Amino acid sequence: MTEFGNILLYIIGGAICISLVWVASFVLAPRRPNPEKLTTYECGEEVMGNANIQFNVRFYIIGLIFLIFDVEILFLFPWATIFADKKLIAASSSWGIFSFVEMMIFVAILLVGLAYAWVNGDLAWTTPKPIESPRINPVPDEVYAKVNERYA
Repeated sequence: MTEFGNILLYIIGGAICISLVWVASFVLAPRRPNPEKLTTYECGEEVMGNANIQFNVRFYIIGLIFLIFDVEILFLFPWATIFADKKLIAASSSWGIFSFVEMMIFVAILLVGLAYAWVNGDLAWTTPKPIESPRINPVPDEVYAKVNERYA
């Protein structure tokens, strides 16, 4: 059997396992819906008000910056592991110098990105509070309450 045949067998086996688990959960899982189970779960807290609120964009920007730098830092671990091997470095001194210079260029590019985010104020939490516009809610809360009472 070729390698493509092995891959096909893994795909078929995975699809069969997923299908069996899905069917077993559909057949064996109890279904007893009640009003409490059908409510929205919000981290263990009772839901208050409408969920259509605006988040500050800084939360997303900080999250993206963290994700970018977190992923980029992962490239340092294999380099540090290989660079720490003294025998490998001693066998080829030019390779050691080349890898060190290459990683310093990579770290410099990361620092330029960090400086760019810092200068643009993306890391500052103490920016002026934006002027809030009036909240437009097309459906009044009373209508939601009536619908919830009807189906509870």
